[in-house]
Amino acid sequence: MGAVHAEALKRLSGVELIGIQGSTPEKSRAASERLEIPKAYDSWEALIADDEVDAVHITTPNRLHYPQTVDALKAGKHVMCEKPLAMTTEESSELARLAEETDRVTGVNYNIRFYPLNLEAKARVARGDIGDVHSVYGSYQQDWLLYDTDYNWRVLAEEQGALRAVADIGTHWIDLVQNVIGQKVVRLFADLETVHKTRKRPLGEVETFSGKLGGVDATEDVNVVTDDIGCLVLQFDKGARGSLFVSQVTPGKKNCLRYEIAGSKACLEFDSENPNQIWMGSRDAENALLLKDPGLSAESTRRFVDYSGGHAEGFPDTFKMCFRAFYDCIARGGKGPQEFATFAEGHREIEVCDAVVKSAAEGRWVDV
Repeated sequence: MGAVHAEALKRLSGVELIGIQGSTPEKSRAASERLEIPKAYDSWEALIADDEVDAVHITTPNRLHYPQTVDALKAGKHVMCEKPLAMTTEESSELARLAEETDRVTGVNYNIRFYPLNLEAKARVARGDIGDVHSVYGSYQQDWLLYDTDYNWRVLAEEQGALRAVADIGTHWIDLVQNVIGQKVVRLFADLETVHKTRKRPLGEVETFSGKLGGVDATEDVNVVTDDIGCLVLQFDKGARGSLFVSQVTPGKKNCLRYEIAGSKACLEFDSENPNQIWMGSRDAENALLLKDPGLSAESTRRFVDYSGGHAEGFPDTFKMCFRAFYDCIARGGKGPQEFATFAEGHREIEVCDAVVKSAAEGRWVDV
């Protein structure tokens, strides 16, 4: 994620990327050279002490999000934090409180909001095009942890948290559909499964998604309690019902988020592996396929579309647009709309995760 953030920031007008800090001074210098970033910080303390730094992007393992965000805010920095915002609701609640008390701009990188057609779906729901939303269903599926030889720090509860698949990618889906339909999850029933209760850990570091490349010889067995699969039934605060299937062990699904939103007038369907089109369903007229085109989009969408119709915008562009919204907000002194996810919304996602854990453990419906 550090490299993804750096690449997006370099493409963003008006933002200067001045430094990077890795897990060791040596890795900082290597990343600085590889990514062509001027400064390589030897430590986190050196980074936040630098008066040239106005804003910090936190892309570290989950257990570090809370202490580093607290440090950055106390040092007077604006903060964009990778999701999840923290490991526990106690931590995320405190961060949401600090965000309210400071004049710094704070956000959580739920970047999938910023596919142009997700923004357009939100605009069309808001203006009543699909009527009253009564149901939402979808999935987020990957295959990078399909085999027991697939390993990454994210499978460990002490690094990732009690949830993995639901927390890591399922929260992206939940944040997205809540943002699109303007409703919050308030009650849920969850069923979780760990397909590989023992995984082969390489005797060395493995980056996310790189394990499938192979080439690992020496391994050790490690016990895994985090979820590979999650099935959620959802109730929303304005009456909509929904379901979500999450998996990191579905062969052939590389990074596929799908949703179908049905209302009293029409239906919208999105697939992140084909992100430049959205299907629109109707009972009394022809179904339609809307292609990404700023000329056919709402004004609120066009702010985050850089290329004309027929020119695809994809995963890297969602980061750029999320960061555009973030830095535009900083330029406005924190005033005006915050299209990116706030710390309060990041805290809400942790509350949802807590409800998922409790529901799965007790086999019952749980209020968020």
